[in-house]
Amino acid sequence: MIVSPPADIKTTLTLLPDSPGVYQYFSAEGELIYVGKAKNLKRRVNSYFNKEQTGKVLALVRRVARLEYIVVETEFDALLLENNLIKEHKPHYNILLKDDKTYPWLCLTKEPYPRLFPTRRYMPEQGTYFGPYASVRMMHTLLDLIHDMFPLRNCRHRLSDSVVSGGKVKLCLQYQMKRCAGPCQGLQSHEAYAEQIEQIKSLLRGHIKPLLQTLKSKMLEASARQDFKTAQQYKEKWQLLEQYQSKSAVVSDKLSDVDVLQVKEKDDFLYFNYMRIVDGLMVQAHTVELRKKLDETPQDLWQSVLVDFRQRYASSATEVFLPFEPEWQMPGLKITVPKIGDGKKLLDLSARNIDYFILEKSRRLDLVDPDRHRKRLLADMQKALGMTEPPAHIECFDNSNMLGEYPVSAMTVSKDGKLSKRDYRHFIVRTVEGPDDYASMEEIIDRRYSRLLREEQPLPQLVIVDGGKGQLSSAYKVLSRLGLERRIFLIGIAENLEEIYKVGDPHPLLLDKKSEVLKHIQLLRDEAHRFGITHYRKRHVKGVVKTELTEIKGIGQETAQTLLRQFKSVKQIRQTPLDALTAAIGAAKAGLVFEYFHPENTATDAMANRPENPSENHSENDAARSDA
Repeated sequence: MIVSPPADIKTTLTLLPDSPGVYQYFSAEGELIYVGKAKNLKRRVNSYFNKEQTGKVLALVRRVARLEYIVVETEFDALLLENNLIKEHKPHYNILLKDDKTYPWLCLTKEPYPRLFPTRRYMPEQGTYFGPYASVRMMHTLLDLIHDMFPLRNCRHRLSDSVVSGGKVKLCLQYQMKRCAGPCQGLQSHEAYAEQIEQIKSLLRGHIKPLLQTLKSKMLEASARQDFKTAQQYKEKWQLLEQYQSKSAVVSDKLSDVDVLQVKEKDDFLYFNYMRIVDGLMVQAHTVELRKKLDETPQDLWQSVLVDFRQRYASSATEVFLPFEPEWQMPGLKITVPKIGDGKKLLDLSARNIDYFILEKSRRLDLVDPDRHRKRLLADMQKALGMTEPPAHIECFDNSNMLGEYPVSAMTVSKDGKLSKRDYRHFIVRTVEGPDDYASMEEIIDRRYSRLLREEQPLPQLVIVDGGKGQLSSAYKVLSRLGLERRIFLIGIAENLEEIYKVGDPHPLLLDKKSEVLKHIQLLRDEAHRFGITHYRKRHVKGVVKTELTEIKGIGQETAQTLLRQFKSVKQIRQTPLDALTAAIGAAKAGLVFEYFHPENTATDAMANRPENPSENHSENDAARSDA
């Protein structure tokens, strides 16, 4: 829809220059509702009123009652002015570059003898701030290193030259512990204290290599003049810093100072990750989430985000790595879009940081609202499979048989994103002879959904069959015959490569192996396989019992099970003597079993051949052995 501007704005539109600048939209109430920048004011502003607009942009244009603009010299001036106006006025339709967290900083106070302490309150008038640090642990590791290397005071006394010279402050326990050099009593000069503060600033800005070189140089100088105590102190500091560097994230030994900015779009959000590389080390990494207000693109926002990050982290890098060619350039800054090498690896690392940020945020929300995870899973499944609605009710089928014997099928069910075991079903295949998986699938699908239609029960939104194109075609044939091909979404999953097959699509769908959508489909398939195998084994055991033991006239299922439990197999029962069978199931039934397996030797003969007095027989045998 094209919105016709008010008469006053029409006049202004004709007067707009072809110059860079900033434009401001005001509502009828006089409220500043949007600030934008432009390379060409005339072209950019007119585009709002002479092009089709939809959604949020249409809502903005409808509210515009007054237009003001400011012409500037360069595109970069327009960017800076836009940022300042947005921060000052916070217009409704502009994205505000701020976090939902209060990250910790390290503050170096503005005092003659500065202190260094962590804080979450950013107050620039109090001192110089370093950070913010996304990891509190990382910040405290760095703070501990500084206190181990430098005897820095942490007391709250307001030290000045007059206070120090007057001896108004007493030495504290920190001095006794050698964690402070006693500047309050003049034991450490102002110049020496200022020197270590400069070294601390260099370390906090990520410049580790120059500090290592300085410490090593001083160590060698002290050693050369045989001041071995001082040399040892420098050596200990050098070793501490070397150890800290070895644990830091070394991303490149070729790159020096560079900024990295990566972006990812997901739903209504833009995610920007910024990494600051100093001397080949990643010294800062931070991700922000920005909700779109006017369907902004990364090209619309990357400059504002980069300027904000560079100001926040006091970056002086002259090169920036971006994942795309920018429409705007920034003076004094080289923009590089690396395709290979260390630069590309840095962009990939930055992209992974965004993925971890999104995953962590999602997990935090899932802990607060467990149902949210299931809703998101169903929404992702709908999108991945191309369905028209989320699959709240899913049914999955798998067939089991051994060379066509005792064929069974199993159905598992998922409702609202979780397994519903009470709805699992077993099926005995009745009409198929031999190992015909396709025909078995047709029979089971037909029986299941014919019954649901007959009983007017709710149908699933998604049906999964274990197998590839063959099983999928068999199931689709039945659903078409029942008139359900448009009411039920059907897919097959092939086990070898975990490929997803859809009706009418000759090419399989390959989902990410780590995606929750594929994992849920695999879970249903594996459950169906387990459930079907269990049922098949029960039928198989019953079949074996029936063919071997229950064929004996007078022997029922219960007696056969008793024998199998005690003697483990039919083969063992065949070799068992009559008296052992008698002890297990009684004389009458034992005789029937024995005669069945030994038709040449009846139970009566077996009992008759037994010695009447076994003990006497043993004695005679023993005597014979003795005589011999």
